[in-house]
Parts: sequence; C-alpha cells; structure tokens
Amino acid sequence: MKILMLVLSAACAYLIAGINPAIILSNKIYHKDIRECGSKNPGFTNFKRCFGMKWASVVMILDLVKSALPTVVFGVLFGKLFNMYQLGVVYTCFFAMLGHAYPVWYRLKGGKGFLVCLASMWVLDWKIGAIATLLMIVLLAITRYMSLSTMLAMASCPVTLAVIGYESLWAEIICILCVVFMIYRHKGNIVRLVKREESKFSFKSKKQE
Repeated sequence: MKILMLVLSAACAYLIAGINPAIILSNKIYHKDIRECGSKNPGFTNFKRCFGMKWASVVMILDLVKSALPTVVFGVLFGKLFNMYQLGVVYTCFFAMLGHAYPVWYRLKGGKGFLVCLASMWVLDWKIGAIATLLMIVLLAITRYMSLSTMLAMASCPVTLAVIGYESLWAEIICILCVVFMIYRHKGNIVRLVKREESKFSFKSKKQE
C-alpha cells in the first residue's frame, strides 16, 4: 500500500506541476513563447519582465495552486494512512518540482521551482511558509535580486523545520533536497550574481501596447 501511494503521489505531482501557466498564457494571450523572451525561463519573474504584472499575477497564483493541490492531497493521505504527513508533503513536493523543472509536456524544459517549493512549504507548516515568505519580501526589498532572495528564503525552510520539529529524519532530508534542487536550478543566476550581471527586480508593471 505504501509503495502504491509513493508511486501515485510522485506521478500525480510530476504531471500536474508540469503544466506551466507561463507558457500557456504567453502563447494564448500574447502569441509569444515565454521561452523565447527575456531570460527564456518560463516562470513568474521572466513573465512579469516580458509582459507586465497583469497576467504575471495569474501565473503566480496558478503556480502556487498547482503545487499546493497535490501536496495537500497526498500530505493528508500519508498522514491518515501512515501517520507521515510531513514526509508525504515534502516527498510530493520534490516530484512536483521535478515536473515543473522538467515537464514531459514541454520537452523537459520548464521553470526553476521556487513557487512550487514555497507553496509546498506553506502546506508543510504555515510557520515554515510564513518565515520563508517574509524573508523573501524583506530581502527583495533590500537587494532587489529575486533569485538571491528566493534562494536565501527557501534555505531557511529546513532550518525552521528542524526547529519546530520533524516527524522523521527523512522528512528533513527530503526538505533539504527540495531546497538544494531549487538552488541548483538557479545556477545561471548564481553565476550572474557573482559577476554582478544579474538583473534587478522591478516593482513597476510593464505597460503592454
């Protein structure tokens, strides 16, 4: 039964999170492929940079929802069936991040997974999500580097989980793995940050003609 649940949660999370609203909306609304615009990353930040905040906010909401949905469902199921809520959430989160980053729907070319990870951390424990979100907002306001802010914010999640208490060591290990994977997906941003070539986040919305 447990093996079946592990396979089912991994498959559902991967396939659902692989649906990319940035790619869909850029094609349907602007008749452009977000993967050929700006940094070519099909995520919230690049969508906002290319098309403005109006539909970027929708991208953000849909990314959060598509990530939270499977983690909530399988977190509850793992909790009720095996008393492993935290493990169910972070395990499902990891495969949701894989689906978002390497979606079978788009030839394995997807986003970096920050919003996927953040949504799952809120599901894991609201305190973990709240601390990460607050930290990201403060860092973004100070540095205006979205990539740096998101990486540092998510790095706080395993620390917070350890402080509030984890149900099993595996939950902590997979939480760390999720954050490491997200940081790995930002390797290009890290290089640009070191070279001081990273673009700063603008709080102003781009006007579309």
